[in-house]
Amino acid sequence: MPQGLSGTLRENITALAERERAERARAPWSERLANRITGFTGSMTFVWVHVAIVTAWIAINLGWIPGAPRFDRSFVILAMVASVEAIFLSTFVLISQNRMAALDDRRADLDLHISLLTEHELTRLVALVDHIAEKLEVRVDRGELSEIERDVEPVQVLDAIDEHKPKESE
Repeated sequence: MPQGLSGTLRENITALAERERAERARAPWSERLANRITGFTGSMTFVWVHVAIVTAWIAINLGWIPGAPRFDRSFVILAMVASVEAIFLSTFVLISQNRMAALDDRRADLDLHISLLTEHELTRLVALVDHIAEKLEVRVDRGELSEIERDVEPVQVLDAIDEHKPKESE
């Protein structure tokens, strides 16, 4: 880990990495299998294996390889195998995408909660600094200060965003 990171940041990185490892270990075997299959099918090894198999299949069935018996002269079997494989591969990809979307949702929730907590803590710090400034008789722009001393209400923000979104029929 880079030396310039703070101790707290290092601890957070280690804790989150450990949690991710534990969650992967707790995943059902079917999910782990789907992730392995998707990982392999998304590799260049998978592409080269397919290039070799399809090239050999075509070469054999066109009679280009002497002594190799032709078994799929019309290439119907090749087309069927490719279609079935595509069905399964797309299913594995969807399984992995669903898992990644769920993970993204959890991270977005964590990010939102940390942001809300940070905003609340900063609002409290502004109020504290305001009281200190008042005790020390330091002049402060009340207009700006009153704006940032109020907590953000996330539900109200979401409602305002929803009000300004274009309707789907527009």
